[in-house]
Amino acid sequence: MLDNQTLEQLRRLRLSGMAAAFAQQLEQPELQALSFEERFSLLLDRELNLRENRRLNRLLQLARLRQPACVEDIDYTHRRGLERSLMATLVTCDWIRAHHNLHLTGPTGTGKSWLACALGQQACRQGLSVRYERVARLLETLRIARGDGSYHKRLAAFAKTELLILDDFGLKPLTQAERLDLLELIDDRHGRRSTLVTSQLPIAHWHAYLGEDPTVADALLDRLLSAAHRLELKGESLRKRQKQNGKELDAERSKQ
Repeated sequence: MLDNQTLEQLRRLRLSGMAAAFAQQLEQPELQALSFEERFSLLLDRELNLRENRRLNRLLQLARLRQPACVEDIDYTHRRGLERSLMATLVTCDWIRAHHNLHLTGPTGTGKSWLACALGQQACRQGLSVRYERVARLLETLRIARGDGSYHKRLAAFAKTELLILDDFGLKPLTQAERLDLLELIDDRHGRRSTLVTSQLPIAHWHAYLGEDPTVADALLDRLLSAAHRLELKGESLRKRQKQNGKELDAERSKQ
């Protein structure tokens, strides 16, 4: 009876991990040989693991990462400019805690978006909040927000996110309103939060891309490029190579 009361009290306190571990201990007589301290430590470990997993799942849901990528699966075999020493630094996520930015540039298909999502997932695993956004869709969302009155609320939410991933920067021309929205977004985060930008455009071309209004372009680049890590990917499209490898594999199978 006392054991049932203990289980009920653990559940009422929302200690579901400890409750599950305690129920397991009751069902396994061999655990009765452990000391009180050892058994209690097992209960705490289960509760902590459950809470960490819940937090990770919540962060991943909020991040809305485009691809299920992780840093352990990074491929260094293809020559595309990935430096192991730089990646080892980025994987620690200390650059996010220091409020630095990161720019991933390179031709289409070189893995920029995948790598950004892998770093985003790594940040979630370390308890950091992340949000993935494609630039075109984000700017459209802000345009609509101006009309429905949620503009400042959305900007405030983005400003609180510890890592904002802006994917596919520079794919289409920007209107003046979009430039100003982008400046508002980046200015709120400058020196306070980290922004990861992926782009097919080399950084040397960013000013020309933003250049209809030099004042806005200068302000944006000043905030984006200061305290920023840069990684320029090279080589041919990995998707193209994978497709070719698939064709070769099918050809080999057809011969058998």
